[in-house]
Amino acid sequence: MPGGFTFLLEVFVPTLNWLGKDAVLNHHLDVPYRTLELKESFNCESGKSENKIIHGDNLEALKALLPEYEGRVKCIYIDPPYNTGEENWVYNDNVDSPKIRNWLGQVVGKEAEDLTRHDKWLCMMYPRLKLLQKLLSEDGAIFISIDDNEQANLKLMCDEIFGAGNFVSNLIWQKKFSPQNDSKWFSDNHDFIVCYAKKKYIWHPNLMERSLESDSRYKNPDNDPRGPWASTDLAVKSYTKEYDYPIITPSGRMVYPSKGRCWMTSKERMDQLIKDNRIWFGMSNDNVPRYKTFLNEVQKGIVPLSIWLYEDVGHNQSAKQELKEIFPEEHNPFDTPKPTRLIERILQIATDKNSIILDSFAGSGTTAHAVLNMNKQDGGNRKFILVEMEDYADSITAERVRRVIKGYKADKKIELYSKEMTVNDLKNASDFLEEIKCIREERREDFSSFKTEFENNTLKLYGVAKGDEEGTGGDFNFYELGPEMILDGNLNEHQSVEKIRSYIYYTETGTPIDKENVKESKHEFFLGDFDNTAYYLFYKKKEITTLDFDFLSTIQIPSERYVIYADNCVLPKDFLFEHNITFKKIPRDVRKF
Repeated sequence: MPGGFTFLLEVFVPTLNWLGKDAVLNHHLDVPYRTLELKESFNCESGKSENKIIHGDNLEALKALLPEYEGRVKCIYIDPPYNTGEENWVYNDNVDSPKIRNWLGQVVGKEAEDLTRHDKWLCMMYPRLKLLQKLLSEDGAIFISIDDNEQANLKLMCDEIFGAGNFVSNLIWQKKFSPQNDSKWFSDNHDFIVCYAKKKYIWHPNLMERSLESDSRYKNPDNDPRGPWASTDLAVKSYTKEYDYPIITPSGRMVYPSKGRCWMTSKERMDQLIKDNRIWFGMSNDNVPRYKTFLNEVQKGIVPLSIWLYEDVGHNQSAKQELKEIFPEEHNPFDTPKPTRLIERILQIATDKNSIILDSFAGSGTTAHAVLNMNKQDGGNRKFILVEMEDYADSITAERVRRVIKGYKADKKIELYSKEMTVNDLKNASDFLEEIKCIREERREDFSSFKTEFENNTLKLYGVAKGDEEGTGGDFNFYELGPEMILDGNLNEHQSVEKIRSYIYYTETGTPIDKENVKESKHEFFLGDFDNTAYYLFYKKKEITTLDFDFLSTIQIPSERYVIYADNCVLPKDFLFEHNITFKKIPRDVRKF
């Protein structure tokens, strides 16, 4: 600006307040850093997989992921508790607040029974979203499944954490395939998926593949050598007098744009388009003119829609059926799984072939299943990170992924008949049962058995065919949360030196340690070089280390500045200052992050 003045536009965004908010605003900073303890490597050498399944509290697990993954996760999908009052989730975060301490270990109940239900949910979600925001890459996006119970609160909370300007869309997922006629007010047939980008001006969704249905709109009734085309209106609402003129059809009729509208271009340009056979006057050459858009000119995909129908991405029942096929020995493996196709749609929109995908409310493991499916389909190398705190993290979450990787026996249910029943229909149920009987007779050679089911007022017949589901391939490491890195102000001696090194480097630089760079240096205590500063951790578990001239003589790689950790230092302060060396004492200067 002239004169050196800069004017900043201040945008006021509504904020959400709740009981306990002041105590959790910075709680993510107080969460102790724990390491990950490898318990199993499935279908790979020990520790060699880039996929992770972690059993433990997701707040602590997200903190544990920061040194390696901050700013690297391309796509986050989470399916947190909807806070319906039916889920029996428990608030257990160790927040230093008298208001919150009374909630610990209590099951969150229904609205009338628990007046602080929404406060607890917001206190639980806030620090987790803060850490998820840190893990998200600059060009990444987060997708959060939710319903009416907390959608409005979630939107305001995410505006605060991710920035209102980074809100992308409130997607609608049709979760049920039929009306719920016993509902008191409305049949609840959809959930929301709230989407935010880390930086909306950087993030762009991938286009969806064009379907046969969308391409079928393009015809070629005049045998145009440029191929199939679709016609669109030539008139526009934004009126310009110069664009309001008559067009003479080939039959000689004079056509004007409708009142208050004009043509999309000038008369000179229109004459060129007519000459180029870009304007369609109908088979009779007497219709209102329309513009021809050729199929080979449209973009290769379709911009994603904000409404996702169950025909395209599955519904609640299909998700349960899918999980039942993987766990035929279980009556009800998981109460609220999501369809694999739903998560695949998110991955199609928000990832590339090498993206890292994180799900910190992993549940039945659908996200890993979707990642493995996508990699099998397109040869990609997407990586997944799942976190699940419940005891079924191994028996359901990880076990599902094991079976998907290796393949499993699967009974395929094919819907053969569906009839939504009214009260009058129930009076004539024998007629419909006779229909079902006839279908079973006609198709008995095609299926090993049949199942008749009645759900949501709909009578259905399925044919069951036995078969094998081919494995996707892939691998993963299974982890438990390990001990804290800092105990009573000291480095935990039970941690490995490698993990301590990674922790120190991350607290200094905010970036993961580059193991290849460290290996090339051939220096036992070198951590890495960042922003023209070389970092060293002179640490031995059973010895006192001293920064002296002997240690300095081992440093061969020149740098502008040096940060060196050791137990003691005997070098003169003037010498340290003159050579841009910062001494940090163990454990005094080892800080929490």
